[in-house]
Amino acid sequence: MRAAHERGELVVQPRMGMGAPDAMRAGLAATRAADATTVGTLTLDSYTRVGDLDAAAKALRSGIALNGYPIVTHDESTTRQVLAGIAGDDFPVQVRHGSATPLQIFGALTRVGLDATEGGPISYCLPYGRVPLEQSVSNWARCCDQFARLRELRREPHLETFGGCMLGQLCPPSQLVAISVLEGLFFRQHGIRSISLSYAQQTHPEQDREAVRALRRLYTELLPDANCHIVIYAYMGVYPTTTEGAHALLGRAAELAVATGAERLIVKTAAEAHHIPTVADNVAALEHAATVARAASCPAAGFPATPGPASADAPPVASVDFADSSTYAEARALVEAVMNCGPDVGSALFRAFKRGYLDIPYCLHPDNMGRSRSYIDGTGRLRWADTGLLPLGNTAKSGAVRSVSSTELLDSLSYVQRTYDAIALLGPAAPACPTSPCPHSP
Repeated sequence: MRAAHERGELVVQPRMGMGAPDAMRAGLAATRAADATTVGTLTLDSYTRVGDLDAAAKALRSGIALNGYPIVTHDESTTRQVLAGIAGDDFPVQVRHGSATPLQIFGALTRVGLDATEGGPISYCLPYGRVPLEQSVSNWARCCDQFARLRELRREPHLETFGGCMLGQLCPPSQLVAISVLEGLFFRQHGIRSISLSYAQQTHPEQDREAVRALRRLYTELLPDANCHIVIYAYMGVYPTTTEGAHALLGRAAELAVATGAERLIVKTAAEAHHIPTVADNVAALEHAATVARAASCPAAGFPATPGPASADAPPVASVDFADSSTYAEARALVEAVMNCGPDVGSALFRAFKRGYLDIPYCLHPDNMGRSRSYIDGTGRLRWADTGLLPLGNTAKSGAVRSVSSTELLDSLSYVQRTYDAIALLGPAAPACPTSPCPHSP
């Protein structure tokens, strides 16, 4: 990862998973062969994610196609064959899963020689089901403790926080930054030293740039002894239905990564709104993102110089913008409030949700208080409509508390889709970012 970044290359990665070993191997091979600097992905199936291994085994016996790779159910020899000759130091493969009960997943991936995965006790619990948060924290603590022991085998385990992607959309960026950092702190407390911190592209390019810079500043301040990098996720909400709109949105994500010095980008494809992406769809997305990133990296593109890595043995680069911002101030306030809940990060996270110090807008999980709300303002930025009990005080730039109607919420969920699909109607001269007022702005 660092070598690619020092060469000025953005690493791009698909979210690809197939149940059949031959298909999964072909997907990894195509990702590696793409005209881009890539890493591979084994995305797991939904049965494995929720621990229903009997259903996964039954599907395999019956020849039923799964929506991902059942790494726990397939024989280890089968998975080793999927990876043989493809995965390696020059092409890492990461397991992505979405589980709040991931112990068997961690065991399976380490036994076949993999040492990179992602998730977190908050981000893989609240959006995906009803597993109690306290149980998720305990599960993830145990997994991290065991995962860290790979260093005894001279393997460096890597964990990526999913905290910057909570619910995919409509979380104000400061909360995404805070949860990403908090999960990074949780990982570090449990022995993980190689960490990537996530941030999902939201509704306004400049607000996103501010958020990623705040994320870099916070991890530099709070995780000084960890080897960290930032991964950007292309927009995870309702995707444009037109090819032109989808390409423009993914292009914006690539530009965001370049402008902020992020090291890696998780892509989405132009097929997202229509069907499960094929291998060809994924390769096209990888190559499109890489092409945009290369163009944005040129001095004539007008983006700031890409900063180098900020890790344990490399000091922060002067070109990184560490100026105070409202996003940084809010995220810092949230992180400090949680850290003040106790020395153990996992217990502090649980207490913070009980007290409303962390509260995810529109999240229905029983352990989420559900008093905070957000909205898209007239410039396309995500704002707090109601901060509930969040410890933001005067740092929140939300103005007066306002209600959010169901109609406004539904319109907000499709705001990015509508904005970028307008490019197909208005032609290439149309802006590739939200600039028109939101019809529901106050």
